[in-house]
Amino acid sequence: MNAGPEYSHIITLADAAHGKAIAIEADAAARARIAKRLELIELNLFAVTAEVRTIAGGIAARGEVRAELVQRCAATDLPVPAKLAESFDLRFLRDIHAVAEEEEEVEISSEDCDILLLEGDRIDLGEAAVQTLSLGLDPFPRHPDADRVLAEKGVLSEEAAGPFAALAKLRVKPAS
Repeated sequence: MNAGPEYSHIITLADAAHGKAIAIEADAAARARIAKRLELIELNLFAVTAEVRTIAGGIAARGEVRAELVQRCAATDLPVPAKLAESFDLRFLRDIHAVAEEEEEVEISSEDCDILLLEGDRIDLGEAAVQTLSLGLDPFPRHPDADRVLAEKGVLSEEAAGPFAALAKLRVKPAS
């Protein structure tokens, strides 16, 4: 059963026709759904600011996602708080394959923005923002005390367990 996106904010071609400034912030229930999807301990802030406008074949959206969140340390599972500000520059087009044909007429090169499919006459800016957040997350967050916690549990550091650790033990120490 597909319940839909965790956070949705629909923008239509008509909404973006003359350019529009958007400022949205997820409520507690939406933040909890986003946190669950992204496997976060907490998501205390999820805010989006954007400028949307129509372009040939679709809608352009440029802005920023801001978030205050808590991830799990990849090594210890301890909480790792983080603040994130992730910029985005998206084009939602009816025909993605036409981009190559119109590239010379477009102000923004495809290297500078991401291109997504326009669904009918609308985009879901909320879902695009959640995806932007997911791409901006640290894939391996590490708690500042991770090394100490791991050492207390007997886990060897990379240097102690690495391929050169055995060679270091074989090194002859000078006689005193």
